[in-house]
Amino acid sequence: MTPSILAYQPIDRIRRNHGLEHATIHVLAAGKRRTMAGYSDTGGFYLLGDLTAEEIGAGVNEALQRMRGGEHDLAVHPGCGTNYVTAGAFAALAGFVALIGARSFRAKLERFPLMFALVTAALLAAQPVGLSLQANVTTSGFMGHMEVASIMKINDHPVLHRVETRG
Repeated sequence: MTPSILAYQPIDRIRRNHGLEHATIHVLAAGKRRTMAGYSDTGGFYLLGDLTAEEIGAGVNEALQRMRGGEHDLAVHPGCGTNYVTAGAFAALAGFVALIGARSFRAKLERFPLMFALVTAALLAAQPVGLSLQANVTTSGFMGHMEVASIMKINDHPVLHRVETRG
């Protein structure tokens, strides 16, 4: 049996870092109104938000511990770009379908209610698909031997930190 491309390095590293990024955001946002964003790569992730390195360290360590304890669903986040890309693709396809055969500008305008309905339906359908894509493709909640190597502040305004991982 051929292993999935998702199991190959560096893809597996990005997926695990992406999952840890999401889990860290879940932990840091719990009970607090915070705006955060992240970006993952093979070496770790960036975290944008008004946070200290100490807060991030506590959050990432709790996230690792909770995922190792079985809370793999922390790797999935509703604010992930995977959801936005999925919704955009579904909406674009629905808009395209609504305009098939409409040649004139007037015909396209007459299709607007249909387009509106199809795009709305597509956005509703995209929500569970985006979450499923995260859970099965773009993130992993299984950390293995991953650990935090370092946390460093990259920028003050806006506040940006780099979380380096290994393992």
